[in-house]
Amino acid sequence: MFEQLELHPDLCHAIADMGYTEPTSIQSIVIPVAMEGKDIMASAPTGTGKTAAFLLPILDRFTREPNDKVDTIILLPTRELAMQVDRQLEGFSFYTPVSSVAVYGGRGGQEMEMERRALKKGAPIIVAT
Repeated sequence: MFEQLELHPDLCHAIADMGYTEPTSIQSIVIPVAMEGKDIMASAPTGTGKTAAFLLPILDRFTREPNDKVDTIILLPTRELAMQVDRQLEGFSFYTPVSSVAVYGGRGGQEMEMERRALKKGAPIIVAT
């Protein structure tokens, strides 16, 4: 159960709503270490929950200590991966006060202006490529 990882109850609520019931091996190993503020380098096969393993500790911190200034920048090599991480962030943070901004190319001018306004306003997490 994700509750055993001592994640904020609002995150556990969102995790359950997304259909996840048990942490994967990588999540069970990485989340407690990351929540202690330690650096981590880990690898695992595709589809094992690496994105949640690094996002959940970040979201837990901002849920407990809200912040509206840029604090965390997640850089990804492709637009598709940035979109995937942004979708996961939206789902996991649904019941929290945490906001994020996704910045990546291939969108129209209206979206670019929205990105610019969001960056000026501030968000603790920026997802970009």
